Amino acid sequence: MNYSRRALIKTAFVTVVVLATISHSVFAAPNQSEPNVILIMTDDMGFSDIGCYGSEIETPNLDLLAKQGLRFTQFYNEGVCVPTRVSLLTGLHAKQTGNNSNGNKELSKHSVTLAEAIGPAGYRTYHTGKWMVGSRKKSMWPVGRGFDHSYGCPEGGGVYFAPSAFYKNMGRKPSMKRSIARDTEVIYDIKRDPPKGWYATDAWTEEGIRFVREAVHMKKPFLWYLAYNAPHWPLKAKPEDIAKYRGRYKVGWDNVRQRRYERLVKTGIIGESSKLSPRGGKIPAWNRLSEAEKEKQDLRMATYAAMVDCVDQNIGKIVRSLKELDVYENTVILFLSDNGGDAGGGVTGSDTGKGTCGTAESHVKYGECWANVCDTPFRRYKAWLHEGGVATPLIAHWPKGIPPELHGTLVTEPTHVIDLMATCVDLSGGEYPETYKGNQIIPMAGKSLRPLLEGRTFSRENPIYFNLGGSRAMRKGKWKLISVKGGPWELYDMQTDRTELNNLAAALPEKVKELSTLYGAWSDQRFVTTKNRKAKK
Repeated sequence: MNYSRRALIKTAFVTVVVLATISHSVFAAPNQSEPNVILIMTDDMGFSDIGCYGSEIETPNLDLLAKQGLRFTQFYNEGVCVPTRVSLLTGLHAKQTGNNSNGNKELSKHSVTLAEAIGPAGYRTYHTGKWMVGSRKKSMWPVGRGFDHSYGCPEGGGVYFAPSAFYKNMGRKPSMKRSIARDTEVIYDIKRDPPKGWYATDAWTEEGIRFVREAVHMKKPFLWYLAYNAPHWPLKAKPEDIAKYRGRYKVGWDNVRQRRYERLVKTGIIGESSKLSPRGGKIPAWNRLSEAEKEKQDLRMATYAAMVDCVDQNIGKIVRSLKELDVYENTVILFLSDNGGDAGGGVTGSDTGKGTCGTAESHVKYGECWANVCDTPFRRYKAWLHEGGVATPLIAHWPKGIPPELHGTLVTEPTHVIDLMATCVDLSGGEYPETYKGNQIIPMAGKSLRPLLEGRTFSRENPIYFNLGGSRAMRKGKWKLISVKGGPWELYDMQTDRTELNNLAAALPEKVKELSTLYGAWSDQRFVTTKNRKAKK
């Protein structure tokens, strides 16, 4: 059959118009009132490790989200990786579910995940990155706990370039096996490394963006839980990112801490009355180090900074994709860390790998010396209930929901990672269930942060409680009460002494008694322990 040139041109034009129409209808933003939600969690990132929280590390994308959104100055986590992830996913204190360790344990059947709670409200639910809350059976993996799709590491973090390198450097311990899975299919493991050029931080982002495209194609709102394993040790980053920071840390840890502290005070994140905590533990003065040691320490912190920088680059990718898909305005982005900097590796860090710091073959921890910097201005680190362990940045960004007059402001109300479940349920219009799959579900412990996002009144009736590894703490109003591993109670006024340098317990015994009594009552009523379960039967 023959066609005239004019007919062919007309046919081609119609085809282009039809394809363009189809393309627009496929990827047009869903007409929805409920916002999309992206929860982004970094791993072992300190309180002052991003630019808008005082850092010298360049994080322009996160800084812009903060400028156009909110920064929380007193947002708390559970102090260690697994308990924080349990709390984020379930809206419960980890100890309530019987999970109070940093081991890879299964989520309680008496809890529901974010995906299980808001999926029934019509949301597509996705997970990318680190999981670490149950991997022994595939039913414990994200898709077994309500997520529509997942791409990540079920067992935990530590993998950047290759699962085999992490396994080898951890002494080939069975518990240190790592795999990369899509839904329930393992695609990379200690015997099958990803292709050259694969880097976990980029991979978690890029796969998640593909999931988002699926939701937009389906005209569905989405929840995306993006759990980066950066900047957790071992320190590994792309060479070009490391090169950007080489030499910046030769001024030494004391100078970097002081500059971060000054920026925190200048921006109002930390009040002037809260003094910079002293250099931690047995950390030596920088000028006591040899030139060779200074060079080594500079490379370690430059690698760490490169890992944070790479996270920020990927935040930029996410924002650009949201704009391209026309869902940016009605997407809530919440960015936080699971705990403070990790002082593992000894005072000045450790290097047990076979390659130069930053490479796939290396295995480097930056030690207490740089964790002390990352947790500026606080003392203590990951696994402590002092602020250096449990204080995290929280950036909230929602163009459609946060009033323009609030952009760039600081939220000073004490809030906690348990609040994120209540927030997501509130935003989605869903309902938190009383029962799920025949099991009674523990009521949410948190409170929705939506009023704070929208500039409305927020009040917390109950204190914020902590329990970790035998240590206890609570935050009620301006007061913080702490007991380290069964030791005496410490009391701090967080309005004037956020860095916890002036213990008021001896001066205010009645306040200690009041708060400790509250803590005891909460502990007896809320913890799900073997003893409590037997008593309830």
